[in-house]
Amino acid sequence: MDSLKLPKDMLLGASILTMTGNQELWVENYKGIVEYTPESIILQAKTGRISICGCGLTIDYYTNEDMKIIGNIQCVSYL
Repeated sequence: MDSLKLPKDMLLGASILTMTGNQELWVENYKGIVEYTPESIILQAKTGRISICGCGLTIDYYTNEDMKIIGNIQCVSYL
């Protein structure tokens, strides 16, 4: 990987999570939505699942490659 000078996320298919405070979460490189409620969003990633817990969670924007989750985000964990 180092010799090719390519980002690890691109080579490994790893998810990238970017938070702005506790109100916005951008998720890149996910495979699908497993669960979607106002209190919990679970995403399938290449190597496991990503759990987002909080209040008033909504998916503001999504494509096959990335999504934006908004609401009061209290916890992000890998399952």
